Amino acid sequence: MRIRKIVNTIISTLILIVFLVLITAVVISKASGGEPSFFGYQIKTVLSGSMEPGIQTGSIVAIKPGGDMSRFQKGDVITFLNPDNILITHRVVAAELNSALGEASYTTKGDNNDSADTAAVSSTNVVGEYTGVTVPYVGYAMSFAVSKAGSVVLMIIPGLLLLLYALYSSWKAVAALEKKNVSSSATGGGGPDTLTDLIQ
Repeated sequence: MRIRKIVNTIISTLILIVFLVLITAVVISKASGGEPSFFGYQIKTVLSGSMEPGIQTGSIVAIKPGGDMSRFQKGDVITFLNPDNILITHRVVAAELNSALGEASYTTKGDNNDSADTAAVSSTNVVGEYTGVTVPYVGYAMSFAVSKAGSVVLMIIPGLLLLLYALYSSWKAVAALEKKNVSSSATGGGGPDTLTDLIQ
């Protein structure tokens, strides 16, 4: 029972650390005006269920940008800009290479969708390749973190936590001091208190 509790604590701590690191990376990237990135991988939020159950709604995914965007084959999962300039992560179900132009055209489909996407995807609109790394539910928090309200909250909360910790530490120190004083009084305080005690 004790081992199970320790394992649960370790797992929870690791998840919290990963979450905090990701949030920090996103906030720093957004503050500098760049794409949210982590060790060279772009972090994207998935807010639709078109790729479930592999990629859950509200997940974040790691995308590897760069390279030859005409290299993808049937079965690869790519992130691309659709005609409405919205980022989509879907699976390639067909690929056609135009050797003369050095470009490819992809037919894509969400794993959870009944039919393929209506518009073909040009390799020039591909942002990167899905690496297979996804973290469920963190996307909701990250979307909030990069919003105006989220940025304010992320600036205020750490300050409040530091203040609460300082107050708690002060209270603990005062309580320990009072306990020590009570203990000293209970053991006699170190000598007689009055002239009568000295005479007796």
